[in-house]
Amino acid sequence: MFSFRKKHASRFNSDDTEQQEEKIQELRDAIGPLSSSSEKYCTEACLRRYLEARNWNVDKSRKMLEESLKWRTAYRPEAIRWLEISLESETGKMYRASFVDREGRTVVIMRPAKQNTTSHEGQVRFLVYTLENAILSLPEDQDKMVWLIDFTGWTLANAVPIKTARECASVLQNHYPERLAVAILFNPPKVFEAFWKVTKHFLDPKSIQKVNFVYLKNDESMKIMHKYIDPEVLPVEFGGKSNVVYNHEEYSKLMVQDDIKMASFWASDTKTDHVNKVINEHSVPEVTPQSSLVAAKAS
Repeated sequence: MFSFRKKHASRFNSDDTEQQEEKIQELRDAIGPLSSSSEKYCTEACLRRYLEARNWNVDKSRKMLEESLKWRTAYRPEAIRWLEISLESETGKMYRASFVDREGRTVVIMRPAKQNTTSHEGQVRFLVYTLENAILSLPEDQDKMVWLIDFTGWTLANAVPIKTARECASVLQNHYPERLAVAILFNPPKVFEAFWKVTKHFLDPKSIQKVNFVYLKNDESMKIMHKYIDPEVLPVEFGGKSNVVYNHEEYSKLMVQDDIKMASFWASDTKTDHVNKVINEHSVPEVTPQSSLVAAKAS
């Protein structure tokens, strides 16, 4: 019996669409009845991501997904609002860019040298908020994002505590599987190598393979940057031609509007109007609706 199962499992072809659909249905059957919010979360694309993260092993994928559903029920990432974490963003240390990559995917810019807080919980919640917002802004035909991490001015004094780095890595890998397309580490200093040797142990091999080190003064490595992001939309400080810069006031207005979209998406039809009303009562006044892809103001 054991040898038969092993032989049968080896016949699975991850490139076969029909076999993929069968695995997705197996996973859906395995998780059983769900709450309305969990059912909305568990789309076909979602199940596919969890299966890919666990090499299409249904049992391992089910366990991973069930843990995520428990985490989402307790942590309620979709309920985090801008006013709760806006302090974390005042220096522009992490935000959704106003441009997308060559495939139309959301770009999240991180500037660890601009760290401005010491709250472990605040930093983790800010990351989760940014991830949820980035996912909200993805076009329908995309489900992955790009990280552009600028290490200009970074020193070990700016490094987040190992505890925070570990929890952030855990949240990313366990509850946002297959959401990262590529991570570009821009101009990391030599001293970062020591920090990287520690933090990469918290990452799975798939995530590590998506990390690219890019240096402004190295033409060959800059080809990696331009492979993913058009120089015409890339900010000047990253070797591009765009003068776009982070403007906290404008970004705050955008996030408040996106909070309304987030609430509308997750709330039941009977609660949507009430949720929007509550958010609007705490909004930045006189906000003009903007495209959900506008994330920074051009200088």
